[in-house]
Amino acid sequence: MLKNYLLTAWNVFQRRKLFTAINLACIVLTLVVLLVVTALLQEAFYPSGVEHRSNRFLQVHMLEATNEKMTSISRSPLGYRIIDKYLKPMPGVETVAAVTGIEPTAVIMNGASTEVNMRHADAEYWRVLDFKVLAGRVPNDDDVAQGRMVAVLARSMALKLFGEPAPLGRKVGTGGQTFTVIGVVEDALHLNAYADMWVPVTTYPNTTYRHQMTGRFFALLLARSPDDLPAIRAEVQRITEKMDFAGDPEFTKGQMWADSKIDMFARTLTGSHEVNSASGSVVPGVKGISGASLILAGVSSLMLLFMLLPALNLVNLNVGRIMERSTEIGVRKAFGASNAQLAVQLVLENVLLCLAGGAIALVLAAGVLWWLEAAGPIPYLKVGINLAVFGWGLLITIVFGVLSGVVPALKMARLDPVHALKGAA
Repeated sequence: MLKNYLLTAWNVFQRRKLFTAINLACIVLTLVVLLVVTALLQEAFYPSGVEHRSNRFLQVHMLEATNEKMTSISRSPLGYRIIDKYLKPMPGVETVAAVTGIEPTAVIMNGASTEVNMRHADAEYWRVLDFKVLAGRVPNDDDVAQGRMVAVLARSMALKLFGEPAPLGRKVGTGGQTFTVIGVVEDALHLNAYADMWVPVTTYPNTTYRHQMTGRFFALLLARSPDDLPAIRAEVQRITEKMDFAGDPEFTKGQMWADSKIDMFARTLTGSHEVNSASGSVVPGVKGISGASLILAGVSSLMLLFMLLPALNLVNLNVGRIMERSTEIGVRKAFGASNAQLAVQLVLENVLLCLAGGAIALVLAAGVLWWLEAAGPIPYLKVGINLAVFGWGLLITIVFGVLSGVVPALKMARLDPVHALKGAA
């Protein structure tokens, strides 16, 4: 039976090449866009590579400081004092890393100035993130403790500054300081990893940063297991309540949020002050959500609508095709074909067409992603069609086929064989 269905579908595709081409074009265009967007979103919020442990670490990026009367509010990155005094000793975490945001600076080499995106980081940073070390090594605990003037370069910056991929021992001067290159790592785009150059946090010209409640830092809290994340969120809230702003004449209390990547994006977009995860699960001792659930629902709805538009177009095309095939349908009904058999036939034709379009779309989507990497519109982008994206693409393809085939199939199954043989529905 299945063989007959497949042979019939193949004959239909061959007989109506223009219709087949139009259907394939709609399917391929839609799936290429969906697959590329899905791959980019997955790389942004659930990455592999350097930040592959993101399923078990949280980020504390922001401190909101206020006074008792709530007449003054300041939102800024954390100061090193908060991370060192309050977050690093917290229980229930594997490690806590401190790193600054991007600090643009200028490096003078051979009389030319090169803009470099730099970060100051502690030794724990290199344990939370999993950089691919191409040459040398990364700073260790002793380098940070001794305040050694050492630096790690991204591969592309090493090539740009020195013209070689492993300039170990070479000197880099910036901001009146000179650093020795001890390592080179693979370029990384991810939010917490992107930079051209990294130096130990203890290489600041003075120690003022150690005593600041606000500054340029954020913290990465690595859990032993993803199951520990709700407890860590709750612990951060308890720490927030006992932070001491003594000596600050303007602020007396603060609020921090331990967020996943999707939570942080949602909080930035929605301005939410709540502390729950994107899953919507209740964190002990706190209430509300960050807004990530709403963001995910919105993205899912947009993707569904984007998929429905060409599906509805295919429904119209298929309904028109039913009129052309009315004689065929009448003959098959006259020879005993049931409504279910006819409906299955048309749905199968659509699913097969969509699977063919899906295969073509996967190849084209891989080509688009390769172009994005090679052309460089997004610096350091490394993304590809992985198994998860392929699975979503296959699921979308099947849903696509069913959506565009069910309505015409039901209409075809209801055709009266006598009228169909006369060429009228």
